[in-house]
Amino acid sequence: MRTTTGWGTRGPGTLRETPIHRRELRRDDIAVRVDFCGVCHTDLHSLRAHSGADLLVPGHEFTGVVSATGEDVTGFRVGDPVAVGNIVDSCGTCPMCLADQENFCREFPTLTYGGTDRHDGSTTLGGFSREYVVRDRFAHPLPPGLDPAAAAPLLCAGITVWEPLRALGVGPGTRVAVSGLGGLGHLAVKFAAAMGAEVAVVSRSADRAADAARLGAHDLVVSSDPAQLAAARDRFDVLIDTIPVAHDLGPYLGLVAMDGTLSQVGHLGPVTVEALDLLVGRKKLSSAGSGGRASTAAMLEFCATHGITADVEVLPSSEVNTALDRLSRNDVRYRFVLDLADLS
Repeated sequence: MRTTTGWGTRGPGTLRETPIHRRELRRDDIAVRVDFCGVCHTDLHSLRAHSGADLLVPGHEFTGVVSATGEDVTGFRVGDPVAVGNIVDSCGTCPMCLADQENFCREFPTLTYGGTDRHDGSTTLGGFSREYVVRDRFAHPLPPGLDPAAAAPLLCAGITVWEPLRALGVGPGTRVAVSGLGGLGHLAVKFAAAMGAEVAVVSRSADRAADAARLGAHDLVVSSDPAQLAAARDRFDVLIDTIPVAHDLGPYLGLVAMDGTLSQVGHLGPVTVEALDLLVGRKKLSSAGSGGRASTAAMLEFCATHGITADVEVLPSSEVNTALDRLSRNDVRYRFVLDLADLS
């Protein structure tokens, strides 16, 4: 077994520095020295839900450098910069995997943490650690020019909004709205603007107008203002809903144009929708989750071409609990990233 250090817990509450055991490299594995790992709302939810005695190490969007390779690895060399997201394996044979959508694997993909290893049945431990061992097919070369700290959130927040934008054909002439200007939302605005769409942000207050414009939005619709909602009725071809808590979808569906789509990617719990909100205008409600290997690679190349990374606040990993506490209060613009250099 390989031994490294990371931030974990055996129950809900505070993360503590702890030894972590990684598997010895299989023939198609690489070891990654983790340099930067983003802090996601999913990490917060996982920690709050964790009540067992098993070790939980969060973190599923990270960048680093290859530190070792398995015997059969040809696509990476020691020293190569890489990026890893929230999926580290899949069956590879089901229709979804064969369609390059490993994120929808019929046998369920192996998650970066809290997942079940397909070979030995062990529970995966995440990227809040100094080293990670991953199957080479699920690591991505980090394109030159992308800052590794600011690129880390692309592997979760980025790909989560990239998938629906691409699947819905966003491009020049498309009118796109983004509700929720957080970790996912600010990247959705950047992507949609770079794709050539006309972009608006939907926010509860006008405070975000300057930030929305800086990110590439052409307009801001204040959702707490009935007059503004009425003026924007049926306006958008695509609305990417990144709000991470349960909320009424009715007002947002009202902003979607005829035959348009609301894609909900923030809150993934139960939703209730009035059929009339869909019926009037033949509107569609969809969702998306993460992305396959081909889509993730395409997103990273797009980001390199257009100079897109996340807006991040980088903290030493020793401040991980501070980051989680502030994230719970939405006190970040727009993504915390941990610098793992302070771990041995």
